[in-house]
Amino acid sequence: MSRFEVAPGFSLNVETWGEGAPLVLLHGFTGSSRAWAEFGELLGRSFRCIAVDLVGHGDSDAPGDLWRYRIEQAAADAVAAVRSLGVERGAWLGYSMGGRTAVAVACTRPEAVSALVTIGASPGIADEAERTARRRADDALADRIEQEGIEAFVAYWESLPLWASQARLPAVLREAQRAVRLANAPRGLANSLRGMGAGAQPPFHDALRRLRVPFLALAGELDSKYARAAAEMATLVPRGRVEIIAGAGHAAQLEAPAQTAAAVTRFLAHSIHLPLEASP
Repeated sequence: MSRFEVAPGFSLNVETWGEGAPLVLLHGFTGSSRAWAEFGELLGRSFRCIAVDLVGHGDSDAPGDLWRYRIEQAAADAVAAVRSLGVERGAWLGYSMGGRTAVAVACTRPEAVSALVTIGASPGIADEAERTARRRADDALADRIEQEGIEAFVAYWESLPLWASQARLPAVLREAQRAVRLANAPRGLANSLRGMGAGAQPPFHDALRRLRVPFLALAGELDSKYARAAAEMATLVPRGRVEIIAGAGHAAQLEAPAQTAAAVTRFLAHSIHLPLEASP
């Protein structure tokens, strides 16, 4: 565990492994730097992986002030944590909520990003009415977390149809992911939903049109909603492309780690001129 104070009284945890060009990893909601599993190990063969525990998650602080969870602030804090390691610029990869945060980094702190990869992510919700409805749903879910506790919430969360394709995963892997979720603090998860949920964040569609770095939007074949979102984002970014991971659901990096890691490494080898033989 390596905690960095990125603002007075506020620290983020960062884990690192591997060697090579820097690749920042941002986990999804209920995750942490411990959630990357085999996918993270594979990437560590080609990159210096820098996994940040986002605000309210893992071993990072979970403050009570909601402004700290605004996605623009979470993005700025993640950049500050990475810079604490002496890394001013690198590739950024984010999954789901972490994907939306990586998009926020690229759009609001472009000097920190050499290339961008997302998995199962979106640019936010463009329609105002839909965004309001999602914000209300996220607020209600946040209240539920605080009222029922982390164990009841994780049991509910894992029952959602979004994760149905993970039923085929080995039990030991599912248990490891559950342990990562259970290690989070209820207040951190609740405030994350309130501050940087899909309903709370601004849409980044217009900002993505101005993005100049190479961008790869990944999604699982079985995750139709986010496959559409990936295709949409790829069309917005001038140097964007989309790739669908066959047979995978929302967490393609967990369900098809070798295929997803290979797609990431091929893309970054071409985008930031890494040797192709470094691919896993």
